[in-house]
Formats: sequence, structure tokens, C-alpha cells
Amino acid sequence: MLWFLLLHIVALIIWCASLLYLPAFIAGIHTEEIQIVEPRNQYGSVARFVFTHIATPAALVAIISGTLVFLFNRTIEVWLIAKLTLVTGLVVGHALAGLLLLHTQDRNTKPVRQWCWMLSGVLCVLMVAIIWVVLAKPMAEVLS
Repeated sequence: MLWFLLLHIVALIIWCASLLYLPAFIAGIHTEEIQIVEPRNQYGSVARFVFTHIATPAALVAIISGTLVFLFNRTIEVWLIAKLTLVTGLVVGHALAGLLLLHTQDRNTKPVRQWCWMLSGVLCVLMVAIIWVVLAKPMAEVLS
């Protein structure tokens, strides 16, 4: 069980780091000052590689290993339901990052920088809230 917990934490760190990287990278593509030149083939972009080969597999490993930890512990508590709700928000943010990436690769001229900033802010709040819920769990048990 400890190995699944370790795998869950490592995968979660990789997933969160890539989710913080993607909106910044996408916003960087749309700046007027610096133009990032990417290959002509839309399937060869760096941002798409990070999303499909790093962020998504890390998300799947984090969710599967977290589910295994949950099944082995057999705990159903309020903090766990709150954490799962916040993780659902993180999954929605992951999907929104993918939509921003698709919007960027269509070479649409509409600005997406403000959407990238908003997504980054929401993802940061979700990540801090997840950490707070997980670390505050022992205090909730002591107070009960």
C-alpha cells in the first residue's frame, strides 16, 4: 500500500507541474513580443507532447494509484470526499488546458492569454486546496 501511495504522490507532482507549465507555454506562444517557432506539423509541437505524453499519463497514474490507496484503506470520510471533489476540478482544468492547446494549434488569432492566466490561477487554487485538505485531515480527526 505504501508503494501505491508513493506512486500517487510522485504522479501527482508530475501532473500538477505539467498543468502549471502548459498555460504558461500556451500564453507564451501568443505573445506579440516573442514568437516561438514551432514545426509546421501540428502533431509535433512541444506543448502537445507535454500534454499527451507527460500530463495525461501522469494524471491517469495519479488517479489509478489514488483509487488503489483508497480501496486498500477502505476509508470513507468527509475529507476524502472533499479531496475527490477538488481533484475533479483538477481534471476539468486538465481538459480546459487541452482545449486551449487545440485553440492554439488552430492558429486562431483570438487572444488566449487571459484564459491561460485564469486557468493557471484556478489550477493553483485547486492544488493548494487539495494539499490543505490532505494535510488538515489529521487535525480534523483529533478535533472529532
